[in-house]
Amino acid sequence: QVQLVESGGGLVQTGGSLRLSCAASGRTDTGRTFSTNSMGWFRQAPGKEREFVAAITWSGGNPRYADSAKARFTISRDNPKNTVYLQMNSLKPEDTAVYYCNGVKGYFSATYPEGDTDFASWGQGTQVTVSS
Repeated sequence: QVQLVESGGGLVQTGGSLRLSCAASGRTDTGRTFSTNSMGWFRQAPGKEREFVAAITWSGGNPRYADSAKARFTISRDNPKNTVYLQMNSLKPEDTAVYYCNGVKGYFSATYPEGDTDFASWGQGTQVTVSS
């Protein structure tokens, strides 16, 4: 199965920025790999369900964002490096959460894309804490 390792989280003040990275390795039993799969970022705050943040197609186009992330976050990927990034600017205390990456399904659905656990299990995530 594909392995995912998130990094780049930390403690920042309101208005600050962070750049998250997610490095992928391996392939699924059906031969899916990072470079051929849409990827996304998700987050889970204490006491809340995991929610969609942003997604990007395998080719790097058609990015999708949750309303809470629009105009502040930018998702990108580097396929030769098997890495997907999330640049987060103008951070707010409500952005505090553990951030995860994974493949996505339902990319063009009317609702937000979902994490694809057939692609990879959820990793350990990276903690983002925004102080007020």
